[in-house]
Amino acid sequence: MDTIVREMRGCSRHIGRCYWFTGLSGAGKTTLANKFCEALRERGLTCLVLDGDVLRERLNRDLGFSREDRRENVRRIAEIAHMAAEAGVIVLVAVIAPYRADRDAVRGLFDDHRFFEVYVQTDIATCVARDPKQLYRLAREGELRDMTGLHTPYEVPVMPDIRIDTSQMTVEQSVSLLLEHSQGATAAF
Repeated sequence: MDTIVREMRGCSRHIGRCYWFTGLSGAGKTTLANKFCEALRERGLTCLVLDGDVLRERLNRDLGFSREDRRENVRRIAEIAHMAAEAGVIVLVAVIAPYRADRDAVRGLFDDHRFFEVYVQTDIATCVARDPKQLYRLAREGELRDMTGLHTPYEVPVMPDIRIDTSQMTVEQSVSLLLEHSQGATAAF
């Protein structure tokens, strides 16, 4: 893997970093990550979205939803994000990552000012009403166990770098906030 990272160095004109979008299912993490990526690409920046659902289907399909499996899921995603950021890519991770300790461990992989926790703060009622993947419906019907926010806890970030309430802000307003932050994050943009 070190060879891959060495080969990728120099491919971008900016410092790699990671924006880690965390929140309940249906909060809007992936939507925001994708729209933010589009906006960054329009500015000529290299970015990559790592969607937790896609990674669960591909890389992490061997994992369940026990506490240990959730930790391993986050660890694997964090390693990919770290390697890409080291190669100069702006990585946008959209994953529930329900436990603070796991998110803190991810932050510990990155140098200062290269990791930003984005808490997509949306109340459960809004997430249930949206239910884009029908997970809340399946959980209510007993077909899905271990649903974060219903059956298992979601530990709210104490001091996220960015807080976005998608029940109060539009996608456009949210992306504007993210762009403002990214421009102030370092002089490399």
